Formats: sequence, C-alpha cells, structure tokens
Amino acid sequence: QVQLVESGGGLVQAGGSLRLSCAASGSIDSIRAMGWYRQGPGKQRDLVATITSAGSTNYADSVKGRFTISRDSAKNTVYLQMNSLKAEDTAVYYCNVVRWGINYWGKGILVTVSS
Repeated sequence: QVQLVESGGGLVQAGGSLRLSCAASGSIDSIRAMGWYRQGPGKQRDLVATITSAGSTNYADSVKGRFTISRDSAKNTVYLQMNSLKAEDTAVYYCNVVRWGINYWGKGILVTVSS
C-alpha cells in the first residue's frame, strides 16, 4: 500500500512559477516510476511528466521546456517545478506511482493560473 500527499498548489499569475511536491509513504519499495497527471475543467486526466527509478524523464509536449520533474529519494518525494505558467495549465494535478503493476493516486491539488 502506498499513500501519496500532494502540496504546493495555489493561485498564480500567468508567467509565474509554482512547485508541486508529492510525498510517498507506506510500501514505497520497488517503485519503478512516478509522475504527475492533470485534469482541467471539462477535460480528461492527462499525463504531464514521469520519472523512472533510473532517472529517465518524459514530458507532455505542452509542458516541455517549462516544467521539470525531479525526485529526492531520501525524502521519498517527487517534485514538479512549473515555470512560465499559462492559463491552460489550470487543472487539478495528481501524483501517480506504479508499484508491481498497481497504480496509486494522490487526492489531487488545484493549480489556478490567472490570465
């Protein structure tokens, strides 16, 4: 069992920056990958960025060059640094972890970007 707690969301002006954190606890061994998804108003949940245990990263085209995913293994935490935010980045952001083929999700955290 894995528990995920997101933090760092809020309201920011377009062009601003925000950093999301996701702290994992419980059965955190054997986690091969973790990432961030988001769901905007009236939209489906889409992948934003992922990072593997080896450090490989992947980003959605819409956030490349603006967002950076990273992790701190000592703190069991994954981060999403979001720069040059746009109104279309407004969404609920969800932390995701896969362990032995099972998906675990955080409760979600709201990011609102005003234009």
